Amino acid sequence: MRTDLCDLFGIDVPIFAFSHCRDVVAAVTNAGGLGVLGALAFTPEQLEMELVWIDEHTGGKPYGVDTVMPMGHVGKETGLGKKGDAEDAFEFKKLIPPEVTAWIETVLEEYEVPPLPEGHENESGIGGGEGGLLGWTEGGGRSHVDVAFRHERVKLLVNALGPPPKDIIDLAHRSGVMVAALTGTVEHALRQQEQGVDIIVAQGTEAGGHTGEIGSMVLLPDIVDAVSPTPVLGAGGIASGRQAAAAMALGAQGVWTGSVWLGVREADVSPLVKQKLYKAGPRDAVRSRSLSGKPARLLRTAWTEAWERDDCPGTLPMPLQYMACADAQTRIGLAARKQGSKAQELLGMPVGQVVGRMTEEKSSAEVIYEFIDEFVESVARLQGMLDAAESSS
Repeated sequence: MRTDLCDLFGIDVPIFAFSHCRDVVAAVTNAGGLGVLGALAFTPEQLEMELVWIDEHTGGKPYGVDTVMPMGHVGKETGLGKKGDAEDAFEFKKLIPPEVTAWIETVLEEYEVPPLPEGHENESGIGGGEGGLLGWTEGGGRSHVDVAFRHERVKLLVNALGPPPKDIIDLAHRSGVMVAALTGTVEHALRQQEQGVDIIVAQGTEAGGHTGEIGSMVLLPDIVDAVSPTPVLGAGGIASGRQAAAAMALGAQGVWTGSVWLGVREADVSPLVKQKLYKAGPRDAVRSRSLSGKPARLLRTAWTEAWERDDCPGTLPMPLQYMACADAQTRIGLAARKQGSKAQELLGMPVGQVVGRMTEEKSSAEVIYEFIDEFVESVARLQGMLDAAESSS
């Protein structure tokens, strides 16, 4: 299962594992892959603590950091979001229409979600920090980069929602860090290549989180052909060795995985959400703008369905959508801890269509080893077909 990327990063298998959980990142890295920590959930101070912990638990092995520096968001043309701080957050919040805030409150009342306890800070998951702003603007992403590059074992910087700014790419290269970026179209892949991105992650619509409309089987070979010889990782719909073999047969030099790590033993996903994931099928992973204002594939819940109702005022552009919902998500999480709470129906998270293959809890190492075994079996099966064809000719 070795490719040139294994030699480039000094890893055993070209399995790149995205996770917001440091324990998963460390476990995958120690099992021979390359763990990539999603920084979106952290303030710079929190990210520093996470990276120190990973440094201490990976024995000097390389790993990566993923952030978001979107090409476009509301207010970017005027410089809003450049700093990604409390002042920016205050200005963004003034742009949230009061009718959206009021409608969100009606949904919470329907599911018996009480207000936050007095003095309770917003601790919502992805993109917390400055009122739900941090990480959704270039300023937030740059703060993550500053922290990441202080750690010498960070060897890969990954960006979503467009190529990173050129000065960030140049800084990464001077720091000995490779740069990757996710894309869902050939046009965007070519733009990333022109910007100097080292690795293109071709992400099919099956993927969890922000995703486009083109399926992996079509997208991957098109991007491989378009950006060659730049290496490409296959992403979207990959949770097994067979799927990894298919991606590499289409020209990928490795695979980018995310959803499969949500259900592993090390993942800091609540037991309730894990059980939802284990019971879900591919059709329960739906594209919705309810997370950030951009299409993202999420677990189908009462929350995603509420945003499709006729009485919904509509989603907001990035980063306003997440900011409008940040307190609500914290309140939902707290209320859902009560057994039998209606709020549990609202609880979900980003996940791809491979959720249907996630049926039980395993360790991250077990997942890696199963990837390898199934990949070898798949390649051997194809080789047997070739051998049979040659012997009969």
